[in-house]
Amino acid sequence: MPQSIVPAGKSVVAGGGCWKLLSSLLCWAACDAMDNDDFYLELAERPVLFEKATNVNSVFFDEANKQVFAVRSGGATGVVVKGPEDRIPISFRMEDKGEVKCIKFSLGNRILAVQRTNKTVDFINLIQDYSQLEYSQECKTKNARILGFCWTSATEIVFITDQGIEFYQVLAEKRSLKLLKSQSINVNWYMYCPESCVILLSTANMCNVLQPFHFRSGTLAKMTKFEIELPASAAKVAKISERDIAMATIYGQLYVLFLRHHAKACSSPGAEVVLYHLPREGPCKKMHILKLNRTGKFALNVVDNLVVVHHQDTETSVIFDIRLRGEFDGTMTLHQPVLPARSIHPYQIPIAGPSAVAGQLPIQCKLYSSSWIVFQPDIIISASEGYLWYLRIKLQPIVHLLTDKGRLMDFLLQRKDCKSVILSVCSQMLFEKDRAALPVIATVFDKLNCEYKKYLEAEHSYTLAVESSQGRSNALMKRPVRGQAVIDQSDMYTHVLSVFTDLKEAPHKFIIAVLMEYIRSLNQFQIPVQHYLYELVIKTLVQHNLFYMLHQFLQYHVLSDSKPLACLLLSLESVYPPAHQLSLDMLKRLSTANDEIVEVLLSKHQVLAALRFVRSIGGHDSASARKFLDAAKQTSDDMLFYTVFRFFEQRNLRLRGNPIFTPGEHCEEHVGFFKQLFGEQSLLKSAAS
Repeated sequence: MPQSIVPAGKSVVAGGGCWKLLSSLLCWAACDAMDNDDFYLELAERPVLFEKATNVNSVFFDEANKQVFAVRSGGATGVVVKGPEDRIPISFRMEDKGEVKCIKFSLGNRILAVQRTNKTVDFINLIQDYSQLEYSQECKTKNARILGFCWTSATEIVFITDQGIEFYQVLAEKRSLKLLKSQSINVNWYMYCPESCVILLSTANMCNVLQPFHFRSGTLAKMTKFEIELPASAAKVAKISERDIAMATIYGQLYVLFLRHHAKACSSPGAEVVLYHLPREGPCKKMHILKLNRTGKFALNVVDNLVVVHHQDTETSVIFDIRLRGEFDGTMTLHQPVLPARSIHPYQIPIAGPSAVAGQLPIQCKLYSSSWIVFQPDIIISASEGYLWYLRIKLQPIVHLLTDKGRLMDFLLQRKDCKSVILSVCSQMLFEKDRAALPVIATVFDKLNCEYKKYLEAEHSYTLAVESSQGRSNALMKRPVRGQAVIDQSDMYTHVLSVFTDLKEAPHKFIIAVLMEYIRSLNQFQIPVQHYLYELVIKTLVQHNLFYMLHQFLQYHVLSDSKPLACLLLSLESVYPPAHQLSLDMLKRLSTANDEIVEVLLSKHQVLAALRFVRSIGGHDSASARKFLDAAKQTSDDMLFYTVFRFFEQRNLRLRGNPIFTPGEHCEEHVGFFKQLFGEQSLLKSAAS
């Protein structure tokens, strides 16, 4: 619920979560001394700085625009609005008309809404050419009390009262509001998820019946209400507080997160977070339970599709990934923390202002402070210090903490900035002294290529759809986005495999096995293997004189035929003579490399063999006489030149009835050479025949 962020030392109440005191205050085991590599959570280096909350300065957070409002003296001495670092701060003054309960901009920062009473919301147009005089809207429901409001677009706003919701369109040019729709329902408290435009209303005596509404383009849709299962307890059950609830989008799906705790008499070993999947249509279902195994004060964030649970008592946090395999009980999946509990990386606040002294060291920030307020998905605000941080995941430390390589890869492949870390994991598996076993390496390759294949299929489907549309526009057609989880053959070759094959200390059999395992994985997912991977295999085999293995790989087609591969084999003839014939055999099998075969044979001065090959494929009628005569002349074998010359004379005679070469064949030089070798009379006999 969007309320003021009050100074430290006072009760903190804010939407999106805060510290929640559970029934028992058993402490989570404190972390031992840790290296920097142990911290897998950190606060962003460049926070949003604002004037801290004091008796004369109130601080508010707008969850939709992700902006902090510092309101001094009710706005009379100024309002400063700060958001993400790419936005310019906004400063203005308002007339002091009483205590500000809530203040927010519309999406786009064009209209300001301010709530000062329980009945009305005031509006100020900050649009050029429009009057900046305030205009007000009183809630329509008689005797209702406004709990707060949410902007759902640049011109649409929802009032949430204790008796329902009122959906308005703001007509800035007329300085008035138009009621679009309203719903009557008893409301205890509410929560808003701006990413999905869903407002969640708490009803019923125990506050455990939740009614969601979805807003879009001037329409209000009532979604299926659901009931939160109350904790089992021998004592009186407490009402569900908004501090126990969070809404967040995880892997593209909207979830309601409920922080549930158990009484001492309950056999459950501690608190847990229950995830309810909230679809646009259909019933809400309880899908996941995150086992915290502890009690105390907790707060929730969602970062990079991970649920982060902060525990204030021990100043540690844990992360959960609902995509990782958990324990399925037939209806829902139980998850344990992905990693051991760790603190957020220490953060230092620099000394600034008149009190700063040259050379003075920064002040260590008090992490997990009681003044911290947590907003979804990844925001932590310290009102007493004037900082808004974005919480971030550090992937590199997780590599050392999650030793199961298969599970590690499942985890990394779901992260946003994973590519460099995944490639480093692949390198570590191969380069380090304690190398991973081949089955583990194979598992990692399969996981990588599974993602690779999904992307290739999506790209192929998109291409087919574009071609079938025949130029017709299709707004729903979107090219698949290549995420960092797509590690293709070029990535593996450049950053891992080519470097790996150069390692002198690695056993050559292990190197070959790894290369072939990667090729096997590509074949398993029906991904065409690029020729440079085969070339890497061949070069590695040659480097270690494993010619018998090379011959077997080619003989049994372990290495797929290609023109580049055949050319590479030709270059190996000096060190392995059979490579020449292996190359020719490969080119013949390709059936699209006839020109290359002829060129190979001519380059080896096997002119008659080249002629026989051309005749075998029926290409002798169109073959270039000059090319063959050039090759024959270069051999310095006069009889070979005579044979080739006669061959093409016979072809000319058969095709044109005359053995003479046409000017277009550019064979004048070779006719003269023939005369020089065998005389004019021999040439005339040839012509007469």
